[in-house]
Amino acid sequence: MGATAMDGNSSALPSVVNIGGLFTYNSVIGRSVWPALVAATEDVNSDTTILKNTKLKLILQDTNCSGFLGMVEAIQLMGKDVIAALGPQSSGIAHVISRVVNELHVPLLSFAATDPTLSALQFPYFVRTTTNDYFQMHAIADLIEYFGYREVVVIFVDDDYGRNGISVLGDALAKKRAKISYKAAFTPGAQRSDIDSLLVGVNLLESRVFVVHVNPDSGLNIFAVAKKLGMMSKSYVWIATDWLPSILDSSEAIDSDTADLIHGVIAFRHHTPASDLKTRFTSRWENMKNKRTSKFNSYALYAYDSVWLLARALDVFFSSGGNISFSDDPRLHDTKGSALHLTSLRIFDQGPRLLEILTSTNFTGLSGQIQFDSEKNLIHPSFDILNIVGTGSRRLGYWSNYSGLSIVPPESLYSKPPNTSNSNQNIYSVIWPGETSMKPRGWVFPNSGKPLQIAVPNRVTYPDVVTKDKGPVGARGYCIDVFEAAIQLLPYPVPHQYILYGDGRRNPSFGNLVRDVAANKFDAAVGDVTITTNRTRIVDFTQPFMESGLVVVAPVKETKSSPWAFLKPFTWQMWGVTGISFLFVGAVVWILEHRINTEFRGPPRKQLVTVFWFSFSTMFFSHRENTVSTLGRLVLILWLFVVLIINSSYTASLTSILTVQQLSSGVRGIDSLISSSDPIGIQDGSFAYNYLINELSIAKSRLHILKSQDEYVNALERGPKGGGVAAIVDELPYIQLFLANTKCTFSTVGQVFTKSGWGFAFQRDSPLTVDLSTAILQLSESGELQRIHDKWLSRNGCTNQASPIEESQLSLKSFWGLFLICGIACFAALSVFFYRVWWQYSRYSTAEVEQRDIEEAESARPSRRPLRATSFKDLIVFVDKKEAEIKEMLRKKSGNSKREPGGGSDGQSS
Repeated sequence: MGATAMDGNSSALPSVVNIGGLFTYNSVIGRSVWPALVAATEDVNSDTTILKNTKLKLILQDTNCSGFLGMVEAIQLMGKDVIAALGPQSSGIAHVISRVVNELHVPLLSFAATDPTLSALQFPYFVRTTTNDYFQMHAIADLIEYFGYREVVVIFVDDDYGRNGISVLGDALAKKRAKISYKAAFTPGAQRSDIDSLLVGVNLLESRVFVVHVNPDSGLNIFAVAKKLGMMSKSYVWIATDWLPSILDSSEAIDSDTADLIHGVIAFRHHTPASDLKTRFTSRWENMKNKRTSKFNSYALYAYDSVWLLARALDVFFSSGGNISFSDDPRLHDTKGSALHLTSLRIFDQGPRLLEILTSTNFTGLSGQIQFDSEKNLIHPSFDILNIVGTGSRRLGYWSNYSGLSIVPPESLYSKPPNTSNSNQNIYSVIWPGETSMKPRGWVFPNSGKPLQIAVPNRVTYPDVVTKDKGPVGARGYCIDVFEAAIQLLPYPVPHQYILYGDGRRNPSFGNLVRDVAANKFDAAVGDVTITTNRTRIVDFTQPFMESGLVVVAPVKETKSSPWAFLKPFTWQMWGVTGISFLFVGAVVWILEHRINTEFRGPPRKQLVTVFWFSFSTMFFSHRENTVSTLGRLVLILWLFVVLIINSSYTASLTSILTVQQLSSGVRGIDSLISSSDPIGIQDGSFAYNYLINELSIAKSRLHILKSQDEYVNALERGPKGGGVAAIVDELPYIQLFLANTKCTFSTVGQVFTKSGWGFAFQRDSPLTVDLSTAILQLSESGELQRIHDKWLSRNGCTNQASPIEESQLSLKSFWGLFLICGIACFAALSVFFYRVWWQYSRYSTAEVEQRDIEEAESARPSRRPLRATSFKDLIVFVDKKEAEIKEMLRKKSGNSKREPGGGSDGQSS
């Protein structure tokens, strides 16, 4: 079965190795690839440093852009014992041929098949020597995100190359929160009339961002038809994949007619770094064999590098002792041994080894660094981003999977840390179709003639907000007027039709309304739709045109004044701490003044009365006793400041209580409702129902659905004991209307406990959302929004709100800082005072002991009275003495202790 070497029996290195070339001769890519393959083969054969004794023999086969003919040509080529094949340029043909080479173990080096689904797992012998379209589609997605577009229309050829590339683009856009809104596919080789019909339909769509992913040989037909239909003018965005630069690069110059077709188009081209190798190749092009174009495109570089990749791999293969041999495949013969037409095909025995060397080879070629990753893709994929302007193109920047969009060549960034953050993405300004530098909006209202289907809640309660109308519009109210005013500010017409949502007998469910918009049953919802977190996950809302929030409304009654109203300004804790503070400060001042101030001395009963009198007289700044000590004055000054603040606050609060009408309610706000078990009223269809259950954990059984304002009134008047409700929870705009309509019989209690607003709901990523939000802001700034509000919702508002006395009482938390400062001052003054007293007492006790020792020495006999230890009573007696007496005692004792030793000496000598 086996045949060694090329002749079947020699183990020496072969003198000639057959390699194949598969491409379409007469094609944009083929005309550039053919001379490059021939030149590369000649360069390898003339290079003495590689494959010294072996020459490459290039066998070319024309695939004729046909899957069937390509398969036939490939089989014929494999029958010539090639050890590797270069090509094909078509992804569809590559799918077919890859199955053949998998069986024959022949590596297939494709320089132009960019289909992302030609994966290494399914086709292990397929080696892509060009950049995978997977990366090109991600580059396009990054560019679309950079310009802020959310929807694109793709125009592509309906084959493996087109379908699979667009599939990857859809996934890449989804990661950017964008999408393909329409896929316009045409068959390979489609007639001009088919393309015309396709683009006519595309032009009726909303999106004006088109991505064209077709074959180079038929791509310009797309732009010719688009030009005829007026689609190459302002407001259009055209992005072409690498097929367009392939055409332009291989042409001597762009003629004026072609330039007019593609003016303003953005195109991607494989990035190949500038190098001396590339420069020399360019200068050689004029003298190459089989040259049929004056210039070449990037595929010529990849084809040239493919030959050198194979040569380098073979050189390693032979250097490591490898040889060339083929084996017959028994599956190609029938059971009787008769040969079939495929018996010329043989398995390349060393195919796995050569494939391993190929994928591990690393060198620098004309297209840059040739090295493969784990999935057999070239590392560092990158593209030039071109803007077709006039008869040439200008480079806007680059894209690479390493750094994203950049105006710096990718190879200069590989030595730096990767940075694909949005702030680092940058390209130069674009000249768009229509000779404009202003970025197109990217969408228009569709010209299909179908008006926008807008759902309007058919409300039963509060018809001034939005309700049914018998006129031609079909709806009226505050929300309708706001929407119509905003639509008028848009720079384009928006035909629309209102569709009532609900049966008219009860308010519709706004949650269901939003879900129907998300499910594409309606294009939008216009009405009093509250913007909530859950709803923003499925639809897009405009800027809020009305502020809202949940409030509590309850029955209230006027609070009458009482004989004990003077106690209401302070809470009982405040009264208690204030009284204790008066006594404490009075006691502190008495302690500090007692020894030096005669007004704070006298019998115990008098001193106690003085403390009480002085304490409470400071409340009115009418105390008669003067303070003389520094510490006492310091404490008194701070205390009088505290008294001033307390008196002022008390006076203001009492004035408010006695002069302002007070309303009281058993319900204090949402907190008291949560803690109670009383029933709560909810407007029919309101989001508050789910909010109270899910967010505030209120039992569903406590919630009563109210369908009209009369039910509101009856439920509140009956109260919980009469089968009604304790309070109603609803949005602030409705409550304001309700209170005005009921002449302020009821009132809100507590504060607004949620912050939200009303907005118009649209399907996700609808471009109308942004434009209408801008229009709503313009209405607000011009005052028109307020005028519409006053027209429909302005009423004589109810200014009285239930404000229970307890909520207006002054509590300790408002004054504890003052009390703290005063307390610290008192304790500091007492600490200084008692330290001084203890110091004086220590000196007094020491002097007394010394005096007794002297007296005992003079009597020359021990004292009959034992020395007494210092007692607490002695300390109290000492403290109670006047300051002047203490100083005099200390002065006398100090003088006696100095004279006694001298006097005894004189008496003895006499």
